[in-house]
Formats: sequence, structure tokens, C-alpha cells
Amino acid sequence: MVATRPFRNEKEYTMRRTSALVLTLLSVGLVACEPAPAPQAQQQGPSRADSVGMAMQAFDASVFDTIAWETQEARASRGGLVFRISCQKCHGEHGAGDGGFVLDGETLQPPSFLAPEWGFATEPMALRRYIFSGNVAGMPYWGLVGLKYRDIDAVAYFLEGPLRAGIRTN
Repeated sequence: MVATRPFRNEKEYTMRRTSALVLTLLSVGLVACEPAPAPQAQQQGPSRADSVGMAMQAFDASVFDTIAWETQEARASRGGLVFRISCQKCHGEHGAGDGGFVLDGETLQPPSFLAPEWGFATEPMALRRYIFSGNVAGMPYWGLVGLKYRDIDAVAYFLEGPLRAGIRTN
């Protein structure tokens, strides 16, 4: 067994403790300065195309048959609110496709709801499906990420009628 010698005085004790602390900090500092290990391959979630596909499979058109509105004005008002919150940033204040939203460094160019050739103008259920499912080009799959069927019905109604007719809602 090795005999330990007591410290001669308080100064020697303080110096040894300080030396030990400095050596410990240097050791930790050297370890911290080493390059970080290469990250392991992370599992990625579903791709945008996968998510759109899931949304298309989850869409149930029969749900719209169960939605009742007190009045068409209430439906339009709710649709206008949903439009302002969820659609306007990309499609623009009046639905002309001029919202200027940037996704992945690119400014989106969504369609104008006001154009005579807008494809969903005469296809109400196709519009509801599209709002629910989105697309791979940037349209959110709203049915999976936040809008209820009732809100989708309301905003589709708003797009089909009041917005295209230039009627403003609160």
C-alpha cells in the first residue's frame, strides 16, 4: 500500500486541486474538438408523392353528403375564412394565383380560380378531392394536415361561387 502524504499547507492543496481541474478541462476540451462522428442514415418519412397518395386513398366523397349548413351565407362565410387562412398565401387575395408563396426556393405559380378555363369550375367533387389530396407540386394535402371535411366543403363552395363572382365575405 502506498502511503499518502498530507498537504504541507493550504497553498499546496489549492495548487493540486487547480492543476487537476485544469487537466480535466483540457481533456474534455480535446475530446470536444474532435470531429463529430458521421451521422447515421436517418429514416425519412413518406415522400410528398406518398403523402398525396395516402390522402387520395383516405378521401371519402360520401362524407360531403352528411354535411348540412344552416344557410348558404354561413357556408360562404366559413369558406371565405378558410380561404383567407389556408389558401390566400399561395393563390392571392382574390384567387388570381398571385400570392407569391415561396416553397423550396421557388415561387409557386398556382392556378387562378378566376380564369374561365379553370379546370375545377364545373367539377365540384373533383375540387373537393383536390383540396383534400393536394399535389406533388406544392398544393398541401389539406385533408391530412388540418382541414376537416366541413371546411373543405365550405372553401370549395366559396371558390365555386362567391369568389369567382367577386363577392367578398367577412
